[in-house]
Amino acid sequence: MAEDRPIVLYPAYFDLKRTRQEGRRVPKSLAVDGPTTEEIETAAKALGLGPHVEVDRAYPLSHWRKEGRVLVKADYYKTSVIRKVAERLKAAREG
Repeated sequence: MAEDRPIVLYPAYFDLKRTRQEGRRVPKSLAVDGPTTEEIETAAKALGLGPHVEVDRAYPLSHWRKEGRVLVKADYYKTSVIRKVAERLKAAREG
């Protein structure tokens, strides 16, 4: 696993309105409509990932949209982190 590099989470990873080609990284069943960096930060905090928000950043595939990104530290793979955060986002929206 990567030594001290943080895992980067973009709102695009969790956005229901985006296709996989546009950057969605979770299945539609776990995606939410218009996720924000604040929601991602809250979900990451709940998972104990020590999130840090960078507001003026953009997802490379849509570089004109400065949606921000969230950096987290985790001892497991990025795909696992993305899935766990997506599950938290979905639960927070539903409950």
